Amino acid sequence: MGTTDRGGTGMGGTDARAGSGIFRVMLRMHIHQGQERDFEETWYKVGHAITEHPANLRQWLSRSDDEDGVYYVVSDWVDEPGFREFERSPEHLDHRTRLHPFRASASMVTMHVVCEMTGRALLDGPPARPAPSAAPR
Repeated sequence: MGTTDRGGTGMGGTDARAGSGIFRVMLRMHIHQGQERDFEETWYKVGHAITEHPANLRQWLSRSDDEDGVYYVVSDWVDEPGFREFERSPEHLDHRTRLHPFRASASMVTMHVVCEMTGRALLDGPPARPAPSAAPR
């Protein structure tokens, strides 16, 4: 497939957009030892409280490869006022109440996305992989 330059930057193969306006929240949580699986299941069950809010764009739950019991929740929002509205909502209170027993500690950082660049795999699709061999072993 050909190169796409959606952002008009002349950087073929990337989709660079400056000043997207996206407001990003990253929560780092350390979960009590032995409660990781229950935490993941509960997070998935209550995640709709975030994704159903009209200002939410997307969210991710990631488990650290470097620190046992550490998780990161990243959520993208249309703007900061939309996130703050959610933060004050009864849905957020319920979400936090259900997840709180799993948390040994937590911290949050907020940021504005300055630039977004889409990688080759999303622009062109993943590379073709050979079909598995049908030959007997």
